[in-house]
Amino acid sequence: MLLARSLRAAAAAALRPPLSAPRRPLSSAARRALLPPPAAAAPALARSLWQLGGGAGRTALLRPRRGSAGRVSCGCGGLHTEGDKAFAQFLTDEIQEEKKIQKHKSLPKVSGGWELEVHGTEAKLVRKIAGEKITVTFNINNSIPPSAEDDTQEQQKPDEQEPELTSTPNFVVEVIKDDTKQTLVLDCHFPEDEIGHEGEEESDIFTIREVSFQPTGEADWKDTNYTLNTDSLDWALYDHLMDFLADRGVDNTFADELIELSTALEHQEYIKFLEDLKSFVKCQ
Repeated sequence: MLLARSLRAAAAAALRPPLSAPRRPLSSAARRALLPPPAAAAPALARSLWQLGGGAGRTALLRPRRGSAGRVSCGCGGLHTEGDKAFAQFLTDEIQEEKKIQKHKSLPKVSGGWELEVHGTEAKLVRKIAGEKITVTFNINNSIPPSAEDDTQEQQKPDEQEPELTSTPNFVVEVIKDDTKQTLVLDCHFPEDEIGHEGEEESDIFTIREVSFQPTGEADWKDTNYTLNTDSLDWALYDHLMDFLADRGVDNTFADELIELSTALEHQEYIKFLEDLKSFVKCQ
């Protein structure tokens, strides 16, 4: 029993590792060598937005750049681009060319004692004769036939000059008698196939489209009043209506002069529109 206990103790001692010598404390340099390397410094891009903005309240990254490509500043606060600059220069050249070909610097007069009143694009011719007042009103907006430009370009030869655009507006004739409360209203227009064509016999260059009576002195006409359409009208009655107008100075001569007046007014308003458009683009 004692011998077995002695043998177990000897075996345990043989398996136990020998005791090591006491260790010396590590130096500070050795301790630093054993520490993990410090984290890398933050890159320059990680600087604060405040530093990028030079300490200003709004950072440079958020502040819009002035004088960016395609923009021109004039100090008015509006948007201006290089396209606007080119547009304004084009309008300047266009205005100069239109003024060169402008036939009438002032509006031509209509013979026969007609007085002219112009309010923008609307013109009114007034004539008084023997207790009657005849008024002819027209508006030059949309008065140039849309097919005129296309037809002239197809028929035009390279060496030929471009034909002049002609304004042929619809016009309304009002005949007022002093002793009546009704006004005879005749709605007239220029048929496209009659403009610029000379036949063997003289024909009317304008036609009457509608005829009606309206209350005298009222600005708004009533749609409930009967309106006579001349498309299905008896030719004898139609001829009398044309003679009625001719006796009051509304004939082919008047119609030719009205076209000349309307064309001059349309060209004048077109040039004015180009000038207004140029000022708008340039912010003047």
